[in-house]
Amino acid sequence: MASSQPSNNTAKAAACLGVGLGVLALSKWALSRSKPATAPTPAHPLDPLTPQEIEQAAAIVLGTNRLSDRHRFISINLHEPDKQAVLDPARHGALEREVFVIVLDNANGHAFEVVVSLKTSECHWTKVEGQVSITAGEFEEVEEAVKGDPAVKAALAKRNLHDMSLVCVDPWSAGYYEDDNPDYHGRRLSRALVWVRNRPGDNLYSHPVDGLVVVVDLNSMEVLDVNDYDVVPVPQTEQNYSDQWMKGKYRTDLKPICISQPQGPSFVVAGHKVEWQRWSFRVGFNAREGLVLHEVGYQDGDQLRPIMYRASLAEMTVPYGDVSQSQVRKNAFDSGEYGLGCMANSLTLGCDCLGTIKYFDAVLAHNDGSPWVIENAICLHEEDHGMGWKHTDWRTGEVTVRRSRRLAISFVATVGNYEYAFFWYFYQDGGIEHEIKLTGMLTTAAYRIEDGLPGYGCGLAPGLYGAHHQHVFCMRLDMSVDGQQNSVYEVDAVSLGNVPENKYRNAWKPRATLIGSEGDGAREADAMCARGWKIQNSSKTNAMDYPTAYKLVPGEVAMPLQLPESSVMKRGGYMSKQLWVTQYDPKERFPAGDYPNQHPGGGNNPGVPEFVQKNRNLEDADVVLWYVMAHTHVVRCEDWPVMPTAYIGFNLKPVNFFNQNPANDVPPTQKGSGCSKRVM
Repeated sequence: MASSQPSNNTAKAAACLGVGLGVLALSKWALSRSKPATAPTPAHPLDPLTPQEIEQAAAIVLGTNRLSDRHRFISINLHEPDKQAVLDPARHGALEREVFVIVLDNANGHAFEVVVSLKTSECHWTKVEGQVSITAGEFEEVEEAVKGDPAVKAALAKRNLHDMSLVCVDPWSAGYYEDDNPDYHGRRLSRALVWVRNRPGDNLYSHPVDGLVVVVDLNSMEVLDVNDYDVVPVPQTEQNYSDQWMKGKYRTDLKPICISQPQGPSFVVAGHKVEWQRWSFRVGFNAREGLVLHEVGYQDGDQLRPIMYRASLAEMTVPYGDVSQSQVRKNAFDSGEYGLGCMANSLTLGCDCLGTIKYFDAVLAHNDGSPWVIENAICLHEEDHGMGWKHTDWRTGEVTVRRSRRLAISFVATVGNYEYAFFWYFYQDGGIEHEIKLTGMLTTAAYRIEDGLPGYGCGLAPGLYGAHHQHVFCMRLDMSVDGQQNSVYEVDAVSLGNVPENKYRNAWKPRATLIGSEGDGAREADAMCARGWKIQNSSKTNAMDYPTAYKLVPGEVAMPLQLPESSVMKRGGYMSKQLWVTQYDPKERFPAGDYPNQHPGGGNNPGVPEFVQKNRNLEDADVVLWYVMAHTHVVRCEDWPVMPTAYIGFNLKPVNFFNQNPANDVPPTQKGSGCSKRVM
């Protein structure tokens, strides 16, 4: 969900996106350009766009004169080249640098995808059938429109709220419901909710203006409807967390921990390519998915062995479980309806990342098409990860132990009230982990104390509660284990049962079942049999003649708690399973479709449930795994006023990919290195 009262980092981002400008006119920047500047040639076809390339692409689009003055660039990203061409370095020189632009004409509400050639300036236009995402540049515009509306002011006055400088508006996505007002069909909407501060800097989420919902047309910034369902008293208890309120209250017995690498880090960075402890990958970033990893491989002797071609968070949905009029439609598709990359923080040394840090900037576009650089958006660093392995030979007394070290690459997105930190970890034993860290603020609601607390949330203060909800994340993993011809097996640990061979009834073994076609590609997790999914290359074997493979090991999962006929499940059908397997198709990028905003689901916006209906072959094929994980947040008092971090993720572990433990040659920690100190 997107907030109108962002942190400093988000405020900076919102300002860069043209906040407060109203519906954007043709920018002075665009008018001043007689012809686009030519951008420098990138080092690799997958390198993110440079500021010059964004500027050039926007100027080419505007130069076609197909848009009115009231346009808005939704996103400008790299149009990733053909996979086979990328995998063949000999073809790199012939690849044209192309840009994928989504642009909205506010004058008529039409949106377009435009593929732009930076070499020839040719544009290929496709009209978007649906509603494009809400941009950060529209947050404050919505707030200004709502606060300036006479009917809203009258509704606030009924609650004795008159100081509009303290009123805050969150522009929630509108979703799609069968009882939506038919007069609004085809209009791009926000369903805005209202909070208020008791005084400047106060925590707005302590004071929801419940029962008030404002419908705004995002293209015209017109307030269409003010739904004043109920005048619920605004909770008054102040509960703050930031520095200005906590000074003099901090605990005093905490001493600093310093992370030191006097010889520098062990990773090597060349442009957007990273190498560390035999790992190799390329760093990408875009407005929708945020951090993208490309060409993940492992240097095994003189061979760079591929594991994943592309990995990203493709969608996330946050459905709430409350039934009140102002809460029941809280079902945000944070990636598809807003864009995680657009919400990225500029990270702070020693706070967001600790140690010896390499940062990557993210280059996106303002609403007017000019370049927007988020400094320090991506953090790369090493971490000690405890014991890597150990053994004590009790006969000889020899003790052998190795510390584990991992490489972390991450970014943090502030999506309104919530912070999501997305971390990829690479380990010396060949393992890969993805972890999402959830923190930030609860979005709150109010209740009448005399009526009692509703059963759909947890009370946080008199008259204030936080509604229970789920966070559902879908990873898109374009696998390439030792090459592109892979098969996926569902692996369960099963008992042999009551058979003569199992005389002592103790025997069990793993049972691997081939997922041979997309018709069988929708799978559910099962912790009771330690279920995982093995991605195997049947044509490659290790020294013991086992096919080489990696295994996806689930972490926390949950089934969606919404009924199948609910709006959010029709729109986000991907949430109904924990794994979907499809054959690679470059057009199939997002599990809830390309444009989920205000879409009923399926149809002309197909997602992964529609992809698998093609029933394509998955045996020895170029496969994509869509892994779905869900964190069920039963709200508690300890989540307030700011949430301690919750964690969710999964692992990719080598299964007979190597001949032995690849971390066997990790050297012991040098004595006297100064890394440890004994306290008496």
